[in-house]
Amino acid sequence: MSGLNEYRIDHVGIAVRSLEAALKFYEGALGMGASGRETVAAEKVNVAMLPAGGPRIELIEATEADSAVGRFLDQRGEGLHHVALLVPDLEAAVERLKTAGARLVNEPRRGAGGHLYVFVHPASTGGVLLELIQEP
Repeated sequence: MSGLNEYRIDHVGIAVRSLEAALKFYEGALGMGASGRETVAAEKVNVAMLPAGGPRIELIEATEADSAVGRFLDQRGEGLHHVALLVPDLEAAVERLKTAGARLVNEPRRGAGGHLYVFVHPASTGGVLLELIQEP
């Protein structure tokens, strides 16, 4: 099959009610250090990235209750929000997904760290929100 070794886990996203409280655990109790923090206005979130041996953990806090992460927290509470994969050619991956009938949440756009990304709906992935990110 084509594409078997083209993908790498970039990060797992964890939705949290409070970025500060979550960082107390990850930085304080675990001793991990955040490599960066930023606000992604288009997604209405604050994020902190924590290196974890290659892949990273992305802590995500909603800045507004009506954001996708805010609604997720209201419906499901804190926890795993998504898994993100790096892809060598996002445009080709999106076309492959569309041809296969996969449901995309958005068209490719810029997000945290300036990366180009798209989300694939959990209905198409076996129940997990999947983020595809263009390799730098």
